[in-house]
Amino acid sequence: MKIAVIGTGYVGLVTGACFSEVSVNVICVDIDQKKIDNLNKGIIPIYEPGLEEIVLRNSIKNKLKFSTSLQESIKDVDVVFIAVGTPPDEDGSADLKYVLSVASDIGKYIQKQIVVVNKSTVPVGTAEKVKQAIQKELTLRGQTIEFYVASNPEFLKEGSAIDDFMKPDRIVIGTDNIDAENIMRKLYKPFLLNGHPIIFMDIPSAEMTKYAANAMLATKISFMNDVANLCEIMGADVNMVRRGIGSDSRIGSKFIYPGVGYGGSCFPKDVKALIKTAKDNHYNMRILNAVEEVNDFQKSVLFNKVNTHFNNQLKGKTFAIWGLAFKPKTDDMREAPSLVIIENLLKAGANVVAYDPVAAHEAKRILGDTISYSDEMYDTLTKADALLIITEWPEFRSPDFDEISKRLNNKVIFDGRNIFDFNEMKNMGYNYYCIGVTK
Repeated sequence: MKIAVIGTGYVGLVTGACFSEVSVNVICVDIDQKKIDNLNKGIIPIYEPGLEEIVLRNSIKNKLKFSTSLQESIKDVDVVFIAVGTPPDEDGSADLKYVLSVASDIGKYIQKQIVVVNKSTVPVGTAEKVKQAIQKELTLRGQTIEFYVASNPEFLKEGSAIDDFMKPDRIVIGTDNIDAENIMRKLYKPFLLNGHPIIFMDIPSAEMTKYAANAMLATKISFMNDVANLCEIMGADVNMVRRGIGSDSRIGSKFIYPGVGYGGSCFPKDVKALIKTAKDNHYNMRILNAVEEVNDFQKSVLFNKVNTHFNNQLKGKTFAIWGLAFKPKTDDMREAPSLVIIENLLKAGANVVAYDPVAAHEAKRILGDTISYSDEMYDTLTKADALLIITEWPEFRSPDFDEISKRLNNKVIFDGRNIFDFNEMKNMGYNYYCIGVTK
């Protein structure tokens, strides 16, 4: 089977690479000539564990190719995945201009029966708009070519996307045509051999499933952060509370870790888009509005602790930051809590020295020289007035506390991810602040 994947961002590149890994012939298309040139040289534009090896291996085998020509790339393929960006518009809605532009181009260039699959995260009703855009171009060409439009939302977690694709919890496909269903079932057959479920449904339900899934996970995070803030007020330990509720199989232990708020390319954007979709249809998503409000507040919680400890006197002080990416195992800083915390520190007149294992280059692109950067985690601490931990990278979990105390001006740590034990830190003489624990 031959497929084309339009868009070589996070979703598109992972999708194309993983399909090529099971011997599907894949061509990935992007309008960015530099990006395609780099991919053809084996230079990967994003950091994702395991991705580079798969891309290089299958490029050598000619199972995975890269091109800027959509016209040439879709001439003889069976399936085209649309995996371009859907950035949030000013009103929070998903901007579909890139999706619909690709759909129009598909209508201009297809030569045979094809299945067009929305892999991008798109609101309910997008498949119909894609179908109309393709048909409009076919009508202008005076051509009658059969095509089907399907929805196949992605459920990839940054940092474990390869495993998520190769060993999926579930594969969701929305289609209204049995032929398209059979083609998609055949395409995904290699991923079903170990019993991973494939769920076929109508297209609107598939489009809604993606948003509902991300909104539910965001809700769990904001709920736990709200509980953590109350724990501090009431003298409870949120870590104990988390264990107590996480042992309930109806709740589970995932996504109930308190912290400094969620970020990334999915949760913030998708929550906003679902709220806007509801508003457009005269419905108020009351829970999700609260989820967003809690998350916005949570991104300032760590800074507020810093400000309180130093009696609102931050000007001229230096703060070391460990972790810039919105989560470990990625260089993604979109909507990262670190950006809000750093902005608040800088506004207060403080200096910032930061370390992140992989996201420093992205931070430099966003923040420039407004902060300093270090290539080594302990070097950030030299003469700093406190350490802030924002991303829970594994290398931060068991540091040399003697080295930390030698380098810091003060034995003060603000832990935004609760990776250390509160009592142990107190016993070592640290002023230790975390989320949802005060004693």
